[in-house]
Amino acid sequence: MRLTPISRSDLIRRLKAHGWGGPYAGGRHQYMTKGLAQLTIPNPHGGREIGVNLLKIVLDEAGISRESWLKPQ
Repeated sequence: MRLTPISRSDLIRRLKAHGWGGPYAGGRHQYMTKGLAQLTIPNPHGGREIGVNLLKIVLDEAGISRESWLKPQ
C-alpha cells in the first residue's frame, strides 16, 4: 500500500491510536505529546488535506514506520 493525503482530523485520530496525546494549544500550531516527545500538527488552510510529503515528515518525527501507519486500525 501507499501513503495517501489525509485530513487533519484523521491524522490526529491515527496519531492517538499510536499513543500520542492531545492535541494541545501551542503558538501557531497545535501539538501532540508522547512521553517527553512533542509533535507539531500541521494546519492546512482552506480545508485542504495534508499531502504525502508532509505526512512523511510528520511520521518520521513521530517515529512511526510506514508499515505501522498503513496497518488497518
